[in-house]
Amino acid sequence: MNDIASDIAVLPAAAARTPDVPSEHTMNTFIRVAEVWVPTKDRLQLQLGDGIYGALGELRTISERTRFGYGEGLPGRAWAAGHPIVLADFRNSWFVGAPAEAALAGAIALPVFAGEYLTAVVVLICGHNDTQVGAIELWHNDPGQFFEMRLIDGYYENAETFAFNARHSKFPRGYGLPGRAWKSRTPLIVKDLLNSKSFLRWEQAAQIGINRGLGIPYAHASGQTWALSFLSARDTPMARRFEIWVPNETREALIFHSGDCDYTTELATEYAQATIAKGDGIIGQAWLTGIPVLREGAANDRSATAAGLGAMMSIPFLQAGELKAVIAWYF
Repeated sequence: MNDIASDIAVLPAAAARTPDVPSEHTMNTFIRVAEVWVPTKDRLQLQLGDGIYGALGELRTISERTRFGYGEGLPGRAWAAGHPIVLADFRNSWFVGAPAEAALAGAIALPVFAGEYLTAVVVLICGHNDTQVGAIELWHNDPGQFFEMRLIDGYYENAETFAFNARHSKFPRGYGLPGRAWKSRTPLIVKDLLNSKSFLRWEQAAQIGINRGLGIPYAHASGQTWALSFLSARDTPMARRFEIWVPNETREALIFHSGDCDYTTELATEYAQATIAKGDGIIGQAWLTGIPVLREGAANDRSATAAGLGAMMSIPFLQAGELKAVIAWYF
């Protein structure tokens, strides 16, 4: 097992959990449930570190009594694979006994590694109804077999034609959202897909209302790369705000890199002079610990609170054990 980089102080599992707060916020986004699974003290299993459930708080009890071994369940499979896993239909998953009115469908697991050391697995569970539109795609490049990014799995809600086209698409390095994430080796946000020349499927996206994208690359020591594409629609966004924060030149603080919000176009102006110290708020905590952090309430962010964004998640993006960015999601 590789040593963790010196600027990532991984804390025990209990440190990943924030104080219990009643889940009064209703997540009316494409993503309805967010969980962080962390290794047990003996590192043989994964246990629930924290979760945001909105109006589905009864699901916390199911997860709290569940453990996953290496390769078991969706979190355990992501741990073993070393890259994200998409589950297009988890109705037969660990949520046995979940009420039908929960109206949940697909899920995705995002492992967070500091070198070879797993710090956590984030599980995002999507809602399901007749009007919700969106897609989560997992793309893959194996340089020993092909030159492009190819789709290996995806969850599509009311986007059948878009799904069909994705299965017949390939993206060279630097093209399309998967190819751009692959080339940049860092998370990226595309704000207006319908007017973006770099988004090659804009016509299909326009037909179903998809207008925003978040790309996250996963480089592997083998030379293979996976890329996640979160494709968000106007009326049912994945989240209502995305932000990407990166270390400054001295690595003494995080500074705002990019973002997109349903309620304001002035994020760059609002955060122009902002810095986040290691351990400051949930974004700084993700930097300090290398563990994703969840919180009901928008972590004292005034503009987020004013916009009614009542839940927040921060995910550290690490390469070779070093933090490259923190992705903040507001629901």
